Amino acid sequence: MRKFVFTGIMALGGFLTANAQCTTVSTIAENFDTWKEVNKCWAAQPGKAMLYPNDKKIIFYSMNSPAENMYLVTPKIKAGTYTLTLDISDNGGETTLELFSINNTSDAKSYISIATPSKITGDKKTFEISFKKDTHLGLKVLLNGVHQAVYIDNLSLKPKK
Repeated sequence: MRKFVFTGIMALGGFLTANAQCTTVSTIAENFDTWKEVNKCWAAQPGKAMLYPNDKKIIFYSMNSPAENMYLVTPKIKAGTYTLTLDISDNGGETTLELFSINNTSDAKSYISIATPSKITGDKKTFEISFKKDTHLGLKVLLNGVHQAVYIDNLSLKPKK
């Protein structure tokens, strides 16, 4: 048991160290084409399910754990107002996307919803979002069925003019 706890602490420490080296951004243009694993300045929080890059996109996959909280977390973003666009689709069933402002990626209490959950319909999604302070953006996908998947591609965050 101690070995398991120690491994978890070391993994978390490595995550925090890697993210500490990343810079705060004011734009994101990511098509995930070159990702073999989640970029070190991003975070994937799959819960008991799977969240991973494959086929030049990000895949949220429920496996046998529907209704699992799954988040893809961006690098820290500068305070301001932004337009977020992304291509998002699923393989059927009821799926939703919700956006969060995340002050501290390791503290679930700092995850604050900034957009009402919206049904994933296979269309491009566009959101206007504002941050009062530098923060991470979390994309939460909810899958309601076994072996369900959601695909995200062409994520763009631009300052609102």
